[in-house]
Amino acid sequence: MHSFRLSEVPLDVPTLRGSLIDARAGGYASFEGWVRDHHAGRAVDGLDYEAYAALAEIEGGRILAEAMTRFDVVASSCVHRVGALAIGDLAVWVGVSAAHRGAAFDACRYIIDEVKQRVPIWKREHYREGDADWLHPMGDGP
Repeated sequence: MHSFRLSEVPLDVPTLRGSLIDARAGGYASFEGWVRDHHAGRAVDGLDYEAYAALAEIEGGRILAEAMTRFDVVASSCVHRVGALAIGDLAVWVGVSAAHRGAAFDACRYIIDEVKQRVPIWKREHYREGDADWLHPMGDGP
């Protein structure tokens, strides 16, 4: 089982984690990316995420399918927020269950790195000075 989706509402991590529980899995790894208050030496007040939804969901699904095969994963999921987010908000969540912890850790890292590089999601940072910039790929943020 693998699932990639976009969400306009805050993420419910316990429910997401619960969707990965499987009797075949002995290990679980996750990544949470939060909105931070700075980037490239500038103070950030918040940000907006926009996505080309149809393509994002297709490409995100491909990435999870690759991880499932490449790392012998039992289940994986990734949910990325879209819309306006405040400092501290959860922007992206990745979870992986596998028979062994090594595969879970490796697949989790692979998924977030590939999502940041390949999925058409744009981030507009709002800076404390009052201006804003669009960034893509997602940069070194969450």
